[in-house]
Amino acid sequence: MYVAVKGGEKAIDAAHAWLAERRRGAKEVPELSIAQIREQMTLAVNRVMAEGSLFDPDLAALAIKQARGDLIEAVFLIRAYRTTLPRFGYTLLVETAKMDCIRRISATFKDAPGGQVLGPTFDYTHRLLDFKLAAEGSLPDAPKAEPHIGPVPHITEFLNKEDLIQQEPANDKEPRDLTREPLDLPADRALRLQSLTRGDEGFVLGMAYSTQRGYGRNHAFVGELRIGTCAVEMEIPELGFAIEIGEVELTECETVNQFTGSKTEPPQFTRGYGLVFGQTERKAISMALVDRALRWKELGEENVGAPAQDEEFVLYHADNIQATGFLEHIKLPHYVDFQSELELVRKMRAEAMGTMQEAAE
Repeated sequence: MYVAVKGGEKAIDAAHAWLAERRRGAKEVPELSIAQIREQMTLAVNRVMAEGSLFDPDLAALAIKQARGDLIEAVFLIRAYRTTLPRFGYTLLVETAKMDCIRRISATFKDAPGGQVLGPTFDYTHRLLDFKLAAEGSLPDAPKAEPHIGPVPHITEFLNKEDLIQQEPANDKEPRDLTREPLDLPADRALRLQSLTRGDEGFVLGMAYSTQRGYGRNHAFVGELRIGTCAVEMEIPELGFAIEIGEVELTECETVNQFTGSKTEPPQFTRGYGLVFGQTERKAISMALVDRALRWKELGEENVGAPAQDEEFVLYHADNIQATGFLEHIKLPHYVDFQSELELVRKMRAEAMGTMQEAAE
């Protein structure tokens, strides 16, 4: 018979010690430093910062090291730490048009004003293993493009001049802060975008891919993808003006989508939007596609029942920390719950066997 058992504190301490040993790995191999992770695993660091809602490369690198490379666990650590930080206020809107771009491309306009900047990307590599990296030596220096310093206009603004793309309505309403209050539906676009930028990259990517395969009305072009640093400014009441308190690296994507019009809107292009910490372009593009799919109601479109059009389905399942907590809790002790179900099944089985025996007689 199954019985409830009690766990031991010594067993838990031993598990922690074993975890620390596995985290360190073989002693003859040099230990990874936080600086190495921060500088050489930047895309992993960027994902942890984005989904953890905290821009701090050093802390994200520490979380990755502590989590043994499990990025979802690292995101969990960052979010938990984030809750301990005081909130001093909110910054001013970040002016992405003033971004110092290290990468800026458009799939819709070949001769984009300001030029196309390919930047550091895997897009044009052959996806072949580079065994030179295994030699642990530095690669030869190669010429690289310098970041574009100064304002670069958004490409979609040129469609604005011909009134060919939907104008984004001005919204002076202060958006709700998803990091300080739970998600509540129905969500406005600002809250949806917050949820998507914190959402699991794989889930958001899957939702975006589903729209491209026909599960939703979403034929998109990348109007512009830009990556670079933006100044962060904050108003200081004692001073009476705003000062720059730092800068953040961001990835911004605007998609241009076909729109045949509705009862209230003429035929025109519409937008999808994504904005994420760090160089996280796959997430930003995915976010833009899902953002556009979720706008069906405000654009007067038909809901064809696609998963990416279902606000509750997308937003409630995008958060990998919430999903992980609910999923992994089932491996923790459920002895009492199982005992009750075990007894119920035994009782039902006995009754069923008795009925079958009576029928046979």
